[in-house]
Amino acid sequence: MKTGSKIITLDNGYHLWTNTQGQGDIHLLCLHGGPGGNHEYWEDTADQLKKQGLDVQVTMYDQLGSLYSDQPDYSNPEIAKKYLTYEYFLDEVDEVREKLGLENFYLIGQSWGGLLVQEYAVKYGNHLKGAIISSMVDEIDEYVASVNRRRQQVLPQTEIDFMHECEEKNDYDNARYQEDVDILNINFVDRKQPSKLYHLNDIGGSAVYNAFQGDNEFVITGKLKDWHFRDQLKKITVPTLLTFGEEETMPISTAKTMQKEIPNSRLVTTPDGGHHHMVDNPNVYYKHLADFIREVENGTFKGE
Repeated sequence: MKTGSKIITLDNGYHLWTNTQGQGDIHLLCLHGGPGGNHEYWEDTADQLKKQGLDVQVTMYDQLGSLYSDQPDYSNPEIAKKYLTYEYFLDEVDEVREKLGLENFYLIGQSWGGLLVQEYAVKYGNHLKGAIISSMVDEIDEYVASVNRRRQQVLPQTEIDFMHECEEKNDYDNARYQEDVDILNINFVDRKQPSKLYHLNDIGGSAVYNAFQGDNEFVITGKLKDWHFRDQLKKITVPTLLTFGEEETMPISTAKTMQKEIPNSRLVTTPDGGHHHMVDNPNVYYKHLADFIREVENGTFKGE
């Protein structure tokens, strides 16, 4: 596959931006989070793996509604109904795979992307050589409990109470509320500051994010509040790596449960890593990823 950017046209007529970096016979497809996030934290993945002594051709893309890809008019109820679904984004992954000619490849997903990896490995696992679930649980209720504990760690009770008041009133634009969210983000999402992932202006993706997540990482008011996948994990049969930041929003206790449920899996954690631990501590994050791929390639990978 050629390196550089490529626009692909989906069967539905929309266009997605893709980018491929690196060389080699090993192929890794990267799924971003959000939903409505974008590819940016995967931009140096090929270089990071090269530092670990592994040549991998890495492809990333912006999902529909995100950054460089087409952004439908989700205010149209029919468009929202058709494209703001788990099923759409799951099948989009496989159409991207098909149009890029990927087969027997590795699939990595961060956060929402990790949700898609779980679903993809169950429905389309025959295409995969290995799966990497990065910072995503299988039971959203356990995530909600975790982020509530995280609030207790860094905010006084007065601010926690104030946040709950704003959430009950849907007053998410409140400046004081957003200041509290910023404190939580710096502690548990983007620990490496200044973050490379912030833009001067909102340049797309918020409609998708709001529909599934809500206003921010510490409250779930969208479709994700009903995410439950534990009964499906045993159907993931490919070698699987679970990777979580030790200081992030997603509970490692849940990751340990997932590791027990997924038949051929391993759990690794990144010290001082928040939700974006590939940025916070790339040396550890990519060593874990490189070791996993290398072991699968040479047939020595064993789950725990």
